[in-house]
Amino acid sequence: MGMMDEARAGKDLYATFDTTEGTIVVKLLSKEAPITVENFVGLATGEKDWKHPGTGEQMKGTPYYDGTIFHRCLPNFMVQGGDPLGEGYGGPGFNIPDEYQSGRTFAKKGILAMANTSRPNSGGAQFFITVVPTPHLNNKHTIFGEVVKGQEIADRIANEIPKNSSGRPNKPIVINKLAISTSAPA
Repeated sequence: MGMMDEARAGKDLYATFDTTEGTIVVKLLSKEAPITVENFVGLATGEKDWKHPGTGEQMKGTPYYDGTIFHRCLPNFMVQGGDPLGEGYGGPGFNIPDEYQSGRTFAKKGILAMANTSRPNSGGAQFFITVVPTPHLNNKHTIFGEVVKGQEIADRIANEIPKNSSGRPNKPIVINKLAISTSAPA
């Protein structure tokens, strides 16, 4: 059984972001945002096909997030990644529907949510992790996970790493590997 099947079954899943700044572990909300979690897991593991935004090549069996960067990191707000181009406008070649019905809110920091273009159902692969409560985002972005370990890494990336005026870190913050597991890593 693949990890997408585990997500589809509503199992507890964890995403481990191994980054150049440290490790962030997120509990995924398979029951509350099933479509988003299944999509994220499939892209992370390579179980879901995607289209490379730079070349147009159809990617099969290739993990989407490995080697990408946090391209937008805003102090007292969030860190954003999930664009193979590293520019903020690349995606997997498809969009998924928004899932706001879970009742979850941005009342605390450490929320993993789907980035979008501000239009309904425009998310696909880009995500962000909040570093402060952001209630103004309620019902505007699908919440699909919560940080359970390593929030200080996201905080440091957002608040301490030098960046340009667009929030792009001066030195790339790379997601070396995004691993999905059925139990929380030690």
